[in-house]
Amino acid sequence: MVVPPSIPTFGTDGVRGRAGHELTATAAEALGRAAAEFLPGSRFVIGSDTRESGPWLQTALSRGLRSAGSEVVDLGVVPTPAVAWVAAQQSVPAAMISASHNPYHDNGIKLFAAGGLKLRDDLEAEIQARYVEVATALAAAASGDDRSDAGDLRFDRGPSPAVDGWADAVVASVGEDALAGMRIVVDCANGAAHGVAPEIFRRLGADVAAIGVSPDGTNINDGVGSTAPQTLATTVVEAGADAGLAFDGDADRLIAVDGSGRLVDGDRVIGLLATDWAATDRLRDNTVVVTVMTNLGFHRAMAEAGIKVISTAVGDRYVLAALDDHHLSLGGEQSGHVICRDLATTGDGILAGVQLLDVVARRGEPLAVMAEDIMTTVPQLLRNVTLAARNPDAAAIIAPQVAAVEERFGDDGRVVVRSSGTEPLLRIMVEHVDQATAEAACTELVDHATRLLGSAD
Repeated sequence: MVVPPSIPTFGTDGVRGRAGHELTATAAEALGRAAAEFLPGSRFVIGSDTRESGPWLQTALSRGLRSAGSEVVDLGVVPTPAVAWVAAQQSVPAAMISASHNPYHDNGIKLFAAGGLKLRDDLEAEIQARYVEVATALAAAASGDDRSDAGDLRFDRGPSPAVDGWADAVVASVGEDALAGMRIVVDCANGAAHGVAPEIFRRLGADVAAIGVSPDGTNINDGVGSTAPQTLATTVVEAGADAGLAFDGDADRLIAVDGSGRLVDGDRVIGLLATDWAATDRLRDNTVVVTVMTNLGFHRAMAEAGIKVISTAVGDRYVLAALDDHHLSLGGEQSGHVICRDLATTGDGILAGVQLLDVVARRGEPLAVMAEDIMTTVPQLLRNVTLAARNPDAAAIIAPQVAAVEERFGDDGRVVVRSSGTEPLLRIMVEHVDQATAEAACTELVDHATRLLGSAD
């Protein structure tokens, strides 16, 4: 299928691009029409984060859905996991308008099948083919401003009452007053969780200070949130808090910091939950699911604890698919997507934060001690080679060079090379127990990639 360059295609998690340039109202309308045709159900629920482009994209997406016969229910500004929860409770498909951790000028549309489930590859491919067909036809007929029916930006419209059930379910996932006596800081990234996340933790008895809770349409993820945790770390230390939790713009991922301000990434969060759940018979089949980007230190720690590990391709939907295929209860990504499958159908940063702090409270140990003890991180280097255009075959082109490095490493390291699902990048990850060896190998592979593939840098 040849896709016109002006039409953004599906990446790792939905369709994403520069709002008004790549992701236009025409594209959103076309995606809505295609989604309604392939995702059965007479109703479609939609949520959005706090980007200034959200209202006009919601209008366009809704127009496409209605043109194919779907009734649209606007959930307002809400976290992605809340949208998925409503979809699961009502057995309807859903969409979330968000570019997650990206800057405000980007936006995206994530689709959920009926029941709040991420799309499988085959269904996504069918929707994309129809979406491109409709978008091409609409673009040919379009004229004038592609955002003429933008509507008003309204952060104060609040979530739909239907979302209250999601918050109640998150609170009910642990014991009443489970976090009583705990002092925490939550960073909501000026995003979708700015209103609901602090209240959830207060309901659980925590003393909560909140940052990143003043969205203005352009400050989402700007120096705050899970991709900029230093602001949270500084605030935690200054406040003398026990821990801090940072969410991304749509609150489907979590990065934590301990009381000393040290980062607790997704690997450590998953490791702490896995060992606790294994000890309390909650970890089904004594197995956890992660992606190929998960640190080698995590694998070694889980082996020592007697916990099996399944690795998938990068993307929380692949983790979720493996969880469902193997009937497992816990999985996630180093980047902070944590899926508690018995409690949710997708990654939920707020739920993961509740579960993590519940472990801390029950054990009576500081998060700093627990996070340090759970695993020893193997030096890991990540480098991006910027390509002139997205190239899904880029990783295969340098496969012989990768194989040579891995042969030298043996059991002391590994290499993962993959093409970005959303950007024209080749991502190179190198791990080795020796930092200098990892750095040398990473430089070697970046040089090979640049020579063989060219670079836009």
